[in-house]
Amino acid sequence: MSLHIRSGEAADESYRLVVTPESAGWGYSGLRVLELAPGGSHTFDTGGDELLVLPLSGGCSVACEGAVFTLIGRSGVFDGPSDFAYAPPGCAVTVSSGGGGRFALPSARVPPSVGRRLPPRYRPASGVPVELRGAGAASRQVHNFCAPEAFDADRLIAVEVLTPAGNWSSYPPHKHDEERGDERQLEEIYYFELSGGPAAFGYQRVYASTVDRPVDVLAEVRAGDVVLVPHGYHGPSMAAPGYDLYYLNVMAGPGAVREWRFRDDPAHGWVRASWAGQPVDPRLPFGTAPLGEVAS
Repeated sequence: MSLHIRSGEAADESYRLVVTPESAGWGYSGLRVLELAPGGSHTFDTGGDELLVLPLSGGCSVACEGAVFTLIGRSGVFDGPSDFAYAPPGCAVTVSSGGGGRFALPSARVPPSVGRRLPPRYRPASGVPVELRGAGAASRQVHNFCAPEAFDADRLIAVEVLTPAGNWSSYPPHKHDEERGDERQLEEIYYFELSGGPAAFGYQRVYASTVDRPVDVLAEVRAGDVVLVPHGYHGPSMAAPGYDLYYLNVMAGPGAVREWRFRDDPAHGWVRASWAGQPVDPRLPFGTAPLGEVAS
């Protein structure tokens, strides 16, 4: 599979997008995007994966193991964080939507050796930590809805990033492809949406961190596109002037400790210090969510 998957290239009869560990050629991270017409319903089994049901647009109900969660959702990804539901491995899940909508299903393969099984759960939008990162033209908004410190899971890490038009995010470029003291090995999926209609576009960069593991992506991304990051430095994610950029990050890996630890490209890490004293972009925040601390 190409590391840049254009909208529709990985669709099937049930989903607008299907990325599995098998199709990506790795071991853990996955993502499906489900679109339901008004009154529509879809049932599936989680198999060996834990997953979330995250509304991108619209609301739905999620039934799993006798629990039924009503997700209020949102009209679109730039309207603030959404509530979401968690489903464990080996669970039959039914997603139903009276008004129709589009729903992301980020997932992580859970090895049987983990030895525990978390129950189905619901998290309201008010419980999603929202922060502003960076400053100036590197300002962006992050919804840490399934970050390790915000929500318990076995392998899955997922966040949303919203970047105002003309800004850069996922910057400085960074990597998380080794298990070491200051880094965790995590496969990553970027799923993109943009404001401004079908002509809107942005860019995503991925490049090698070592000569023996080549990767070289500079992709023009549009709504519904995906970029896979098996290893290497990734960033920046660039929002073209006139078009706000959204991406959903899905991460999972083999480490026994669920942590999001990364290392900047040493050629560009100095950029973080340059943000000191710069104001955060006044166009942020998107939506009406209360903000936590501004982070670099």
